[in-house]
Amino acid sequence: MTPTSLFYLLIAIIVIVFLIDSLLDILNARHYNDKIPEELSDVYPQKEYEDSIAYKRANYKFKLVSSAISLVMMLLFFFLDGFAWVDRLARSFSDNPVVVGLIFFGIIMIGSDILSTPTVYYKIFVIEEKFGFNKTTRKTFIIDKFKGIIMMIIVGGSLLALIMWFYELTGKSFWIYAWTLVSIFTVAMNMFYAKLIVPIFNKQTPLEPGDLRNTIEAYSKKVGFQLKDIFVIDGSKRSTKANAYFSGFGSEKRITLYDTLIKDLDKEEIVAVLAHEVGHYKKRHVIINLLLSVALTGITLWFLSLFIANPLLSEALKVDTPSFHIGLITFGVLYSPISEITGLIMNVVSRAFEYQADDYAKETYNSEALINSLKKLSKNNFSNLTPHPAMVFIHYSHPTLLQRIRNLRK
Repeated sequence: MTPTSLFYLLIAIIVIVFLIDSLLDILNARHYNDKIPEELSDVYPQKEYEDSIAYKRANYKFKLVSSAISLVMMLLFFFLDGFAWVDRLARSFSDNPVVVGLIFFGIIMIGSDILSTPTVYYKIFVIEEKFGFNKTTRKTFIIDKFKGIIMMIIVGGSLLALIMWFYELTGKSFWIYAWTLVSIFTVAMNMFYAKLIVPIFNKQTPLEPGDLRNTIEAYSKKVGFQLKDIFVIDGSKRSTKANAYFSGFGSEKRITLYDTLIKDLDKEEIVAVLAHEVGHYKKRHVIINLLLSVALTGITLWFLSLFIANPLLSEALKVDTPSFHIGLITFGVLYSPISEITGLIMNVVSRAFEYQADDYAKETYNSEALINSLKKLSKNNFSNLTPHPAMVFIHYSHPTLLQRIRNLRK
C-alpha cells in the first residue's frame, strides 16, 4: 500500500462512519410519530408528548448539522495537511519525542475543544433551555470548561507521556507496560472516581436521616448489601434530568442519587431504582465490565504495537518524520471500524446486564415501583418511546422502556 492509497482509505473510513451514523439518525427520526404501545400510553400527557417529539426533532436536526460541519472541518484538516503543520509547530519547541508528542496532542485537543464549544453552548443554552431542562449558568459552563481542560492536561497528559516514554524505551513491547498502566488507572478510577473526580464538578452530601434513608438501609440489610453510605449529588445545578448510579467496589462502593431523582420519584420508586443498582453489584456486572474494558484495552494496544513503527502511517499524513503521535492518529482512524464492532458487542452485553438488574429488583423489591420510576424518568427526560430497532441494536446500552416493562411483567 502506498501513502496516497492509505490516505484515501482513512478518508473513506471517516466518511463511511459518518454516513452510517447519519442513516441511523434519519431512520430513527422517522419513528418519532409511531403509535405508542398500550403499555406506554400513560407515560406522557398529550401536550408533553408533543413537546417530547419537538425536543427529539430539534436534537436530530442539530446533530445532523453539527456532525456535518465537524466532518467538513476534519476533511479540510486532512486535505490541507493539518497534522503535518501541527507536527512542525510542535517540533519547533523541542527535539524530545515525548515533549513533541505532548505539544502535538495538546494543540489538537485544545483546538478541537475550542471549535466544538459553540455547538455545546448551543445545545445547552438554546435547545435544553427551550425545553426547560437547562439549569447551567454561563458562569458554571465556563468554569466547567476550564476544569475539564485542566483535568485533560494533568490526567490525560500524564498517561500519554508515560505511554510514549514506554514506547521510546521498549519499542514494540511498549503495549505491555501501557496496558498495565491503563489497567491500574481504570481500576483506580472505578474505585475512587466518586471521591476524587466528582467533587471537582459537583457537591455530594450524605442522604439525610429520615424515612427514605431508613427504607434504603432496611432493604440493603435484607439483601446483604453492605452500604458504606448513600450520597446525594446536586444534579439540579446543571439540569432537571434525573439519574442514579453505583460506583466503586469492595469497601469503596457507594450509591449516588441525583437530587432531581429524589424530587421526581416517591420513596418506593427510589428504592426500586436502588434495588436495580444493587442488582448490578450482586450480579458482578461492575467487575465483569471492568475486566472486559481492561481486555479490550489490551487488544487495542497490542494491535497498535503491530503498526505504530510503520513509517507509512506518518507518510500518509504528509509528515516527514515518523513518530508515535502521528502513528497513533492514523491508527485511531484505521481502528475505528473495529471499535464500532466492539462497542456494539459491549452494548449487547450491557443490555443483558440491565435485564438481569431489573430481574433482581423485581425479585427482591417491587417490579411495579420500578416500572413507575422508569416511566417517570422517561417522561421527565423526554425519552424516545418508539426508537428504530437498528438504532437500539447498535447504540443503546439499555433496553427500551417497552422492552424493560415487558421483561418486568412477564
